[in-house]
Amino acid sequence: MEHLKAFDQEVNEFVDYMFGPRDSRVRGWLLLDSYLPTFFLTCAYLLCIWLGNKFMKNRPPFSLRAHLIVYNLGITLLSMYMLIELILATWEGGYNLQCQNLHSAGAADIRVAKVLWWYYFSKVIEFMDTIFFVLRKKSSQITFLHVYHHATMFNIWWCVLNWIPCGQSFFGPTLNSFIHVLMYSYYGLSVIPSMRKYLWWKKYLTQAQLIQFLLTIVHTLSAAVKPCGFPFGCLMFQSSYMATLVILFVNFYIKTYRKAPSRTAVKETPVTTEKQAEEQLCETAGNTWYEIKLRKLAMPTRLCPRREVTTLCKTQLMSLNHGPSFACGVTLLSHSSCPGLIFALHCTQEAPLMFLLQ
Repeated sequence: MEHLKAFDQEVNEFVDYMFGPRDSRVRGWLLLDSYLPTFFLTCAYLLCIWLGNKFMKNRPPFSLRAHLIVYNLGITLLSMYMLIELILATWEGGYNLQCQNLHSAGAADIRVAKVLWWYYFSKVIEFMDTIFFVLRKKSSQITFLHVYHHATMFNIWWCVLNWIPCGQSFFGPTLNSFIHVLMYSYYGLSVIPSMRKYLWWKKYLTQAQLIQFLLTIVHTLSAAVKPCGFPFGCLMFQSSYMATLVILFVNFYIKTYRKAPSRTAVKETPVTTEKQAEEQLCETAGNTWYEIKLRKLAMPTRLCPRREVTTLCKTQLMSLNHGPSFACGVTLLSHSSCPGLIFALHCTQEAPLMFLLQ
């Protein structure tokens, strides 16, 4: 224990040496006095991804529908609270949209800092986004962009809360809280099968995220053009970090939406091997498989270029709640832009069948 305390002191002395004196207004706040909890939680997050994928490798995915509804509702409500409170606090403090320093608004600055602490804490809660992907075997969703964004935001906002907990720092979280109200509402609704036909606006949600990053960069640089005492180095770091997110999100957007095949009806085609299944996915939209009707979905299924093909042997059809219990070979086709998971069943007792597992 003494060694850990000594190490913690050395780490914090180094951080203070690098960034200078901390803001005394947040001293004693949960998780802020020492960097080690934030660092260890981030390491635990990355370790859970690695170990979780190994644990789930030969196991069927969990549904977790009820858990996801509750989780997404909780994040939506928290984001709504932060959005409203930030608007009210900055209005009360007479914040300048172009540039706002750290010490001119008095009690309103403390109010903003308290909301930004919740914003920082929400980043560790959002680690569960990835954990749910792991447990549901949505490996195509666990991209570099996803992990990079989650891991870095938690650590960056520890620094923000300790050195620049109010002032110009308010703008990004305000925009992001608004986007998260939309985003987690979408995620929550997408878990409910009857709601999926109304979720045509996913592409526009990604566009809104890109606009958010660009507006944050513009707002940050505006304080560099007309300074107000907010630390210049922090402005440059935030602009650079946001630029990396813009690049990664643009790359994601192009891969997901610009190169995806058009939505056309898909015909049933017998599939006997994993190789044939993957080859068919590479075909043009006219040769893709079928239009899903077994679950009475109103939307067509988009077969996406980003995919993962895995073979699960001797799966019991009964465990998927779609028919009698007998062994089948199952080809799992997981798509980043499609609702649910598509299974091609190669059964020994009947013709090949495909359905959408909700």
